[in-house]
Amino acid sequence: MTQVQYFTFSPFSENSYVLYDDTKECIIVDPGCYTAAERKKLSDFITNKQLKPVRLLNTHCHLDHIFGNKYVADTYGLDLEIHEGEIPVLEAAPMAAQMYGVNDMQPSPAPSRFIQVGETIRFGNTELKVLFTPGHSPASISFYCAASKFVISGDVLFQNSIGRTDLPGGNYNTLMQSITKQILTLPDHTMVYSGHGPATMVNAEKKSNPFVLEYLNKR
Repeated sequence: MTQVQYFTFSPFSENSYVLYDDTKECIIVDPGCYTAAERKKLSDFITNKQLKPVRLLNTHCHLDHIFGNKYVADTYGLDLEIHEGEIPVLEAAPMAAQMYGVNDMQPSPAPSRFIQVGETIRFGNTELKVLFTPGHSPASISFYCAASKFVISGDVLFQNSIGRTDLPGGNYNTLMQSITKQILTLPDHTMVYSGHGPATMVNAEKKSNPFVLEYLNKR
């Protein structure tokens, strides 16, 4: 069974994920570790669990999700993997940092590989299906583990909320289609691990998410 460990990092309260299984291989998704203490917390967990990081993935490339890309890449010798459509967002990150008053951000490395929609991300005994879930950002992707019944959704869907769509490349209708066609069509008891806030479940968001209910009622 694949285990999911998350850490809430940076002034943006972003959730960073380490996924691992009984082989001790792990992947790091959206490392938002911003301070030296946060970077140490991430590495201490990996060391204490005796894990071997083998991949570095971003669901999307907004500022708060890439703070730790350079640290993870340098520390564990990993190449960055993203969807090609997120390149403009990644390249705009230094300017976004200035806008938010973040003056000491470690620049992210460029991606060495582009993740394809529908492909299977493999590590250890784990398989993750890549779902295309744009709308919060132009080419956001989510990672679905059918065997362990969870999805890493980035900033697409939150507990009783949704990702913002007022940033460059965002689009409300596109986001709602991503949520309703890609995330909410997963089995009801799939855990949804979001980029911010607590985890939720597909069936809970179908029943109580006000944004989802409003969108569905208008169709």
